[in-house]
Amino acid sequence: MKPDADTRGKAASHRELRVWQMAMDLTEQVYQISARFPAIETYRMAMQLTRAAISVPANIAEGNARGSRKDYANFLAIAKK
Repeated sequence: MKPDADTRGKAASHRELRVWQMAMDLTEQVYQISARFPAIETYRMAMQLTRAAISVPANIAEGNARGSRKDYANFLAIAKK
């Protein structure tokens, strides 16, 4: 059986983190909204917004995979920006 968390209380998977789930929901919303932008904005605003949106859950997941709390905190700080 897979443990829910390791000995430090860290989530076994980033998918278990509520903050990651919320960030993914936001990312999906950004993709849906940007799909309605005019065609001229496809390579301008829409691409910038979607890249920024996906970076948040990506940084949360990367931080969760790191071995130290310091690294995790750093990736969370990056996701917050």
